Amino acid sequence: MTWKRWAASKRLEPGDGRELQRFRWWQLPLRSLFWLRLPGVGGHDRLHAIDVRHWARLDSSKIRAHLFVDGRHMAASKLPAVFPVDGGVIEVAMSSYGIRRCHYRPLGGQPRRLMPDPASAEGRRASFGTRRPGLSRAIGIGSVLLLVIGVGLNLLQLAQPVSQIPSVTQRVGTFESPVHLPIWLNLALGVGAVLASMERALRLRYSFLLDTAGH
Repeated sequence: MTWKRWAASKRLEPGDGRELQRFRWWQLPLRSLFWLRLPGVGGHDRLHAIDVRHWARLDSSKIRAHLFVDGRHMAASKLPAVFPVDGGVIEVAMSSYGIRRCHYRPLGGQPRRLMPDPASAEGRRASFGTRRPGLSRAIGIGSVLLLVIGVGLNLLQLAQPVSQIPSVTQRVGTFESPVHLPIWLNLALGVGAVLASMERALRLRYSFLLDTAGH
């Protein structure tokens, strides 16, 4: 068992057996729900669900992932979470803008992503990608471009004041940024980067360099 897996096991809490509530439309910005069907003992399939409520996002220590099996609450965990299930584990992690990872990792074989509930924001984004693949791909590319541009321009503008720190100046000299954007454009790029990261989170796409450095 790896250190991360051991630490995750310490965050596990037993479930209380309550029923899983179906997804409501007004929970779109507040909840994520994913499904996975696995063969259980005796050859009978068992339906697993991962339920994450986003309402506690302002206090990340309160966000928990909940595991339901056949509609009953089996376990809960602070994030990142690792739930032991039949034949492997379910891994759940969250970024500042949504679910970062919700995958089933079998004991042998490649991890695969759980299926988002059709009524959830992630499920609606996946459905849109199926119905309009060309437009969906264009939106995905646009999200990456927004983040790349935002990261690049921010680094250029940040380099100048950093280079003026005496200890830095003595080592590498000063740097004058060729880019000086007005405040309104910096704000617009910031908003665009947030929207891009939210769109990527709906597709469970995450890059430490882009989705972290862009904000």
